[in-house]
Amino acid sequence: MKRILYCVLSMAMVAMAQEPMAPQKVVETKTGSDSVNPLKWNQDPLDTPQFPRKAYFRKRFEVPSNQIELRPPAKIEDSVQGGKLELSLKNFLDLVMGNNTDIEIQRLVVETQKNAITRAFAPFDPNFFGSFNSQRTKTPTTNSLQGASTLNQLSQPSQFTFTHLLDTGLQYTAGVTTSKLSTNDSFQLFNPAYTTQFVSSFTQPLLRNRGREVNRLPITIARGNLKSGLLNSEASIQRLLVTAENAYWDVIAARETLLVQEKALELAAEALKRSRRELELGAISPLDIYQPEAQYAAAEIQVSQSRFRLQQTEDALRRQISVDLNPQLRTLPIILTETVLPPSDSTEMDREKLVDTALRTRPDLKKIQNDIVVDDLEIRQATNLLRPDFSLRGGYISTGRGGTQNLRSGGIIPGGFTDSISQLFGFGFPIWNFGVQLRLPLRDRAAQAGLADTLVGKKLDALSARTQEQTIRQEVLQAVSQVESSKASVKLAIVNRDLAQKQLDAEQKKFDLGIQQIFFVLDAQGKLVTAESQLVNQSVQYRRNILNLLRSTGELLNERGVRVQ
Repeated sequence: MKRILYCVLSMAMVAMAQEPMAPQKVVETKTGSDSVNPLKWNQDPLDTPQFPRKAYFRKRFEVPSNQIELRPPAKIEDSVQGGKLELSLKNFLDLVMGNNTDIEIQRLVVETQKNAITRAFAPFDPNFFGSFNSQRTKTPTTNSLQGASTLNQLSQPSQFTFTHLLDTGLQYTAGVTTSKLSTNDSFQLFNPAYTTQFVSSFTQPLLRNRGREVNRLPITIARGNLKSGLLNSEASIQRLLVTAENAYWDVIAARETLLVQEKALELAAEALKRSRRELELGAISPLDIYQPEAQYAAAEIQVSQSRFRLQQTEDALRRQISVDLNPQLRTLPIILTETVLPPSDSTEMDREKLVDTALRTRPDLKKIQNDIVVDDLEIRQATNLLRPDFSLRGGYISTGRGGTQNLRSGGIIPGGFTDSISQLFGFGFPIWNFGVQLRLPLRDRAAQAGLADTLVGKKLDALSARTQEQTIRQEVLQAVSQVESSKASVKLAIVNRDLAQKQLDAEQKKFDLGIQQIFFVLDAQGKLVTAESQLVNQSVQYRRNILNLLRSTGELLNERGVRVQ
């Protein structure tokens, strides 16, 4: 008997002393990898100290700070060169990943899903319950056997109980109850009387909630939801990175367009200067001066509009790296070191290979596939709830009695609380109980509907995965076509620019020889400006299409050297 009691007490002390849920500080997913660092079953993401550690009392009694501190943009000063903000594409993307507010939001979204893992551990947290009561009662007696004319009693019961649910489904309880009763009843054998009991019980499910695997399902589901959240966050960050890089190319396009327009303004200025000189010499009619002047005014308008467009794109670029939050740096001129070069890769892309790559690496598809795995877990959880609630129960109680004993012969035997404790651990007055309990729902509609919902949910996710695969295939094929089309468009734009330059040279020579009018020279200048603008637009569009292809195949983060954690 002593061994049994010792084992039960040892189990309770071990459960209170051990720390089964060590914190997992970092949960990360790396680009290009299909695996997310798993949390072991006995780990949760939050630091949840157990009693009686010092951290436990700090967590419970210290008032948490509700102040939110937002860190300022970092590492922007490293890109300042000579009073200008000089950015390569790599440096720009590094600043985007470190400072972009929208990306910070996406990183923070998954924190609630990490907390859900800690919440899923809650049923297995041990609990301690203690209580003490003191009650004084005075009642008039109604018969001579009550031992006093006015019955005066002081009752002081106390209870200390420890309960714990194990992952096997076994729930056990161990505790001690004590009671002290003082009275003026002359017939009481013990006054004051001490009664102490050690009470232990257990309940082991035999059908529903039986076994570690079933009871760990909420934790496993929470871990699966965290993985889905990380994949969804990765997909969102990838979209935000596309937006940021497009903002970079917007500035380059606006910058190159401004250079083209400024060159056009220089050509128009030279033509106007020459026409005015010819007008002074009487070589042309006063009516012929209006067209060069109109051409120059139009070029000035284009330059002014291009400058404002460049300013707008630079403001959008500053927001992407949050430099607009820094008053000292927000007004610095921006210098982008990337240049718009024609594509040099002439190899034909393997469409099916790119599609296979996208189906392996796209985080949005992997998120749906992970949701299907979570659906399987939820189906098993719903199936468990359909089973009858059949459990084995048992318990043991040991009782001790002590106090000052009043003998009927008139003598008194001194005693106290220690007598009841000694008698308790003597195990001379045991109470055993064993039994089974069955709760059999005759028509459990709620559980049946829950199982049906999980089956429908899995089918919906399976269809979503199929739809996503089709969408990904279409997106990749379209992205490949756009890249190939951009290559051809850039080549044609180069040919058109070269022909426009040759035409301008020819018209200028004819005009210098006096066999051609100024109208044709100005028209050739306009065609050259249009051709150069078209070349800039097509070259930038090629970069955008390459970016879109990387996003479609899911290789953008890996290609840009970005790791999400």
